[in-house]
Amino acid sequence: MLGKISLGNLGIVIGGSLTIVGFYAYATGNSTLNLAGFFYGIPLLLGGLALKTSELKPIPFSQPTSPEVLALREKQATVTQNKLRKDVTRYRYGQDVHLDESLQKVGLAPTEEERPVLTTISETETDGAYTLILGFHSPLLSLEAWQNRQEKLEKYFGPDIKIDLAQPEEERIHLAIIKVNEEKKDS
Repeated sequence: MLGKISLGNLGIVIGGSLTIVGFYAYATGNSTLNLAGFFYGIPLLLGGLALKTSELKPIPFSQPTSPEVLALREKQATVTQNKLRKDVTRYRYGQDVHLDESLQKVGLAPTEEERPVLTTISETETDGAYTLILGFHSPLLSLEAWQNRQEKLEKYFGPDIKIDLAQPEEERIHLAIIKVNEEKKDS
């Protein structure tokens, strides 16, 4: 829940309010309230401003998740799929883009300029399996570059998943992380 709230905005609102109260108390001669306003308000306000400058907003779902897919998620989703979904749908601080370290580890972010940027997330069902789809804006890395790292992606996000890559439009890559059903693994 705390990840759904911008700590920067919270610090600015509370710190700003306390600072205003501190100035008002100073003007009216209320020294106790004045000290509380200045000693708590100004640091909270500055902290909120600092957090706001390094804030990375949550990635929006491209479409609402159906109740059937939610039930499938509860039943099948891997630990990694759940961590990814929760991680990219909350506020983050001190990062340039979501999943930058992960992309770098699998060789999909050779330079900062070439790094793909996660723009959407969605959940669906693929042949009865829970699927998490990450939508990237990838103008400098082609689908072939992604496909060359498909095995690395499967090892990185695995176990019990397979990766499916698609290019729905130019400069966009969809990375589908599909839960592998036990019956299909044995076949």
